[in-house]
Amino acid sequence: MRCYSLIALQTVGLFIAVACSGGNDGLPSPSPTGGAAGTSSAGSPGAGTSAAGTSTATGGSASGGSTAGTGGSSAGTGGNAGAATGGGGVATGGGGSATAGSSSAGSGGASSTGWVGTWACAPQTTEDNNLPPSPGLANNTLRQMVRVSIGGSRLRLRLSNEYGTAPVVLTSTHIAKSQGAGAIDTATDKALSFNGAASVTIPAGQLVWSDPIDFQLAPLTNLAVSIHFGAQSGAVTGHPGSRTTSFLQTGDAVATASLATATKTEHWYFITGIDVMADAGSAAVVVLGDSITDGRGSTTDMNNRWPDYLAQRLQANPATSKVGVLNMGIGGNNVLSGGLGPTASARFDHDVIQQSGVRWLIVLEGVNDIGASGGETVANGLIDAYKTFVMKAKAANIRAYGVPILPIVGSQYAGGESTRKTINDWIRTSNTFDAVLDLDAAVRDPANPTQLLPAYDSGDKLHLSPAGYQKMAEAVDLSLFTP
Repeated sequence: MRCYSLIALQTVGLFIAVACSGGNDGLPSPSPTGGAAGTSSAGSPGAGTSAAGTSTATGGSASGGSTAGTGGSSAGTGGNAGAATGGGGVATGGGGSATAGSSSAGSGGASSTGWVGTWACAPQTTEDNNLPPSPGLANNTLRQMVRVSIGGSRLRLRLSNEYGTAPVVLTSTHIAKSQGAGAIDTATDKALSFNGAASVTIPAGQLVWSDPIDFQLAPLTNLAVSIHFGAQSGAVTGHPGSRTTSFLQTGDAVATASLATATKTEHWYFITGIDVMADAGSAAVVVLGDSITDGRGSTTDMNNRWPDYLAQRLQANPATSKVGVLNMGIGGNNVLSGGLGPTASARFDHDVIQQSGVRWLIVLEGVNDIGASGGETVANGLIDAYKTFVMKAKAANIRAYGVPILPIVGSQYAGGESTRKTINDWIRTSNTFDAVLDLDAAVRDPANPTQLLPAYDSGDKLHLSPAGYQKMAEAVDLSLFTP
């Protein structure tokens, strides 16, 4: 959810609002046209800056990032995530189920010394007001920071041009441990290759995996991905709600220790996933959601979204220390129609099933659908969508956990309270999900249960503060993530 006042809770049934920063996640307008994975996402409203509780959607002219073709990051659903080797191949984007290059790690089921996702974000067309700042990407270096969840001794990087309208050229790509403020530990810096070459061209509508490299990666490590671009034009595939600072430096500076004169921006571009060759028994949980999951209300560069806190808890618990966390929240995202980015229904296969080594799914999304219109039609549509999510997850040997939509009274979405109650009653009592994570009960005000507890409110009565996100993670039963 790229909305500042919109809860991005539409990922997979889990209803979670994600905080958006710096023009990343504005609430969608009442009836925006959202792009679906595999189709053009033109017309998604641009997310402007907005005051708490309101949203000003400026822009809205993101050029149509056509994602024609089938494809995705990994071939096959269900079964074991086998010990795939190779990488660097080009896969057709758009949410299908084609093979990504020569790697073939299946999604779902238990992993057996195979590729498992340790970090990921959901791609979308970047709106005009969230595009890379001057001096631009062409012939310059972009250094982006991410925090992984589980560790490993080999890794590979996924880059996406699935919403692009022209090829993008990466002349060199490096990965290193971050030292903060745009600096890297040069002793850990490694160049990536793609089918053995340092440079790669990603066609419009496609994605690539780097070749695997040896890299001693500890859990919860902050990594820096530095890319020197050649030609870059047309629509940009990205993730505006990064909640981390990226650094744009003129010229080729991929191996430079510090980028003191770089331009700063709080967005991710082109990077969409990191896999590790994990120990036997490792697997990932995908959190499908909107701006609440994406982290609106969290602190830039502090990694205090609720999935971040969940990753920390999983790592601290020996029985779950091999569980990776993949945050697939999009600010302003809807489950059914409209919103920002492809809807959760349209992106489900791409963002959930096709991730590497997925064994669990958390769905916390729907609040933006409710806020846009509400009513019985929306309630029935969301319930049907959740049923479809669970059915698809089960077919891929993925356990699906539902989260009731969090409190909304006092926010601009307060008019949808009766719809929220209908949906939450169904989530809690239908036994459709394999389990229910009642994060609504964890963060609501006992004296006013339709509202967030003030200590957990970021200020707009919809998105949570870092304390609220920590409370959400603390309310998750970790035993649900053991074999």
